Amino acid sequence: MNEKIRRILKEHARLVTDVEQIGDDTDLYQAGMTSHASVNVMLALEAEFDIEFPDRMLKRSVFESIASMRTALEELTP
Repeated sequence: MNEKIRRILKEHARLVTDVEQIGDDTDLYQAGMTSHASVNVMLALEAEFDIEFPDRMLKRSVFESIASMRTALEELTP
């Protein structure tokens, strides 16, 4: 799952740091991801995993790190 998240981040997050150099708990917003880019990441994750993030998960903390996205995805995928 982490590999898919990292690929999506590489394609959509517009990070200034190479995604391979970012730790799972690194704050992606501090690494350069904007709120606009986070929406693109969310949409790409929804398409990749065939899920829809519920309203309660549409907050900055869910998309703040690879680990937080993985936790949310694990909750939403069977």
